[in-house]
Amino acid sequence: MPTPASLGYRLPAEWEPHAATWLSWPHNRATWPGKFAPIPAVWAVLARTIARFEPVHVLAGGEVMAEARRLVGDAAGVTFHDVPTNDAWIRDHGPTFLAGAPGAPRVLVDWQYNAWGGKYPPFDLDNAVPRRVAAILGRRRFDPGIVLEGGAIDSNGRGTILASETCLANPNRNAGLSRADLERYLADYLGARHVVWIRGEIAGDDTDGHIDQLARFVGPRTVVVAREDDPDDENHASLEGISRDLSGARDQDGRPLEVASLPMPRPLHLGDARLPACYVNFYVANGLVVVPQFGDPADGAATGILGDLFPDREIVGLPALDLVWGLGAYHCATLQECA
Repeated sequence: MPTPASLGYRLPAEWEPHAATWLSWPHNRATWPGKFAPIPAVWAVLARTIARFEPVHVLAGGEVMAEARRLVGDAAGVTFHDVPTNDAWIRDHGPTFLAGAPGAPRVLVDWQYNAWGGKYPPFDLDNAVPRRVAAILGRRRFDPGIVLEGGAIDSNGRGTILASETCLANPNRNAGLSRADLERYLADYLGARHVVWIRGEIAGDDTDGHIDQLARFVGPRTVVVAREDDPDDENHASLEGISRDLSGARDQDGRPLEVASLPMPRPLHLGDARLPACYVNFYVANGLVVVPQFGDPADGAATGILGDLFPDREIVGLPALDLVWGLGAYHCATLQECA
């Protein structure tokens, strides 16, 4: 059977042109214990914001559809699909859209999904989302048969992929697969020519170290990394190690990566538990960057840094204090469909 890479497909960078953004409407109250009430409105603002720049598709099954339509209102460019889900984090349970040669049929990859290592069953509806999206769009669907969440990888669009070793090689996802095995899957299904592995995670992250909480490509050779300046903070050592490793990393052509940094907000807690608040969980759309805001003095600095890194896009800060109560932010809640 041919693989996507053998047919000329690749994983584009997030800043490359989008055909649309996909969202899964929130409805699982257990994801935001005791704080679900404001969450649907957060999604509505997100949908309306992105729809000013590109089409938005919303998965909202059954009774949830009526609420989604009411809250989003008559915003142009938003399409609703009666597709049920278990949870709202489409970055991880949605398909991976690939770019091909001009005129090539559009395709997607349908990875297996097990709710971050089986932590939050059931997840059967979420695991079926890529198949449902492929049917809606009439896309060819490739099924590698391994577990991979979209938040665990990031691409520069040129053949280099950042990948979380603590996530992808975790026995709760892909027991028995080595890094070399995983690199073959990334090469065959995403067109990866080079993989930069990252180890570590921030406190409160339940994903075992997703890339979109740690470091992201913001250019073909530039990576932005979360930075914690307080040496007594529990995130300091891990983030410093990731920054050092990336400073010595190279791209697919052997050129060194350039490393920029984003500050971390002050610690946020749910009871005694640290929440994974992080500005690296931004989302890049056509002409737009959505940046989580935590009511923190660092909000402005993070927004300004991303504005410098994406000078051709409007930088929009959206409140994320309620959102991060569910252990995710705007990158986790969105999924780009490449043009």
